[in-house]
Amino acid sequence: MTDRATVSHLLRRLTFGPTAAEVDAAERAGVEPTLTGVLAAVGRTADPPDLGADPAGALPKGASREQRQQARQRSRAQVATATRWWLTRMATEPGAAEKLAFFWHGHWATSVRKVRSAPLMLAQQQTFRRYGGGATAPLVRAMLRDPALILWLDGQRNTRRAPNENLARELMELFTLGVGEYTENDVKAGARVLTGWQVDRVTGTARVLPRRHDDAAVTLLGRTGRLDVDSYADLLVRHPAHAPFLAGRLWIRYGSGTAPAPAVSARLAAAGTAGTTAMLRALAADSAFAATAGQLVKQPVEWMVGAIRQLGIGLDGLPESGWRQILAGLRALGQVPFLPPSVGGWPVGAAWLTTSSTQARLKHGQALTALAPAAVEELGDVAQGDRLEALARLFVIDGWTGRTAAVLRGAAGDPRRLLALGLATPEYAVH
Repeated sequence: MTDRATVSHLLRRLTFGPTAAEVDAAERAGVEPTLTGVLAAVGRTADPPDLGADPAGALPKGASREQRQQARQRSRAQVATATRWWLTRMATEPGAAEKLAFFWHGHWATSVRKVRSAPLMLAQQQTFRRYGGGATAPLVRAMLRDPALILWLDGQRNTRRAPNENLARELMELFTLGVGEYTENDVKAGARVLTGWQVDRVTGTARVLPRRHDDAAVTLLGRTGRLDVDSYADLLVRHPAHAPFLAGRLWIRYGSGTAPAPAVSARLAAAGTAGTTAMLRALAADSAFAATAGQLVKQPVEWMVGAIRQLGIGLDGLPESGWRQILAGLRALGQVPFLPPSVGGWPVGAAWLTTSSTQARLKHGQALTALAPAAVEELGDVAQGDRLEALARLFVIDGWTGRTAAVLRGAAGDPRRLLALGLATPEYAVH
């Protein structure tokens, strides 16, 4: 790789769609300063919108049908505000922080459809920002107290008289250890440790009710004794499977979309003793990372936000019609923030490369270019014979295949159509 190709690859993977100007700056700065710069903002909290009270929590006992309907309407409006705020932040923050927050959102996949509270979803997101770049013990401890996750995985139904194993099972299988690293007895014991947690929608907090909590000794992951959520979290992150599991999950989202080689996993796991940011730094600096160029399929949010950034579409003050087009595009492509399809999160790889998704990228790429007259004009000012090169620079693509170039040349006389086709190319969908 040339220096420019190297920093382009790094920025494409760690951030949401680098602009040509950002690549220019990174090429001047060099690889190591660029990596340090994009990771610098990880760990900082954001300033989310004030959504007001949780409508579900504000409902009085015995609320009428009309009151419940009004609460649902207010809740939907809050979700829309939160979604637009986060997409705007993704498009305006150039570093790695928002993409890492989105990684954790897909990892600890929690859907507002069941939680029914945008304020709780935003609070969970702040937890990802606050703890997601450091050691995972504080993150796991915080997530076991997270009201949105507790509601999502039925933790509030987990009592000493009727243990619910949902949260304990997913905690070990999907969030910390992976399949085969725990037993059914561990699930039962973990569920008992997690009994009694209840969510207060009015305050947006969760607490343990002693009368619903089972505080008897358990045998869990090889340890016998009385455990609470913190000691349970510590058992999980100290387990020998935890660091390799997290390394694999990071690699699949930032690397090749398939499991890393054992040697790569071992290197990342070793780096992870200093925290997730250190593991991400090690991933980006690993010799195997450079070889993954052109192997990772963009998730729809990555595709959409990257296009918005590179086309220069300003989301602050965007007309309602523009927001409708953006959100319609995400729905058509199958990924909307705060709405993962299941606790397993969104798929990876070829699942996003269907005929219908290609058609959706073309259709919604055309809608995006309609929101970017300056980008259309700028490309139109380029000589027609040079427009394919200018398009590649704009979209930070290292080069076109002969087949793609032939298709694009047929549209080179129409800058807006050329931009839309560029967004639908395999080279843009797979980076």
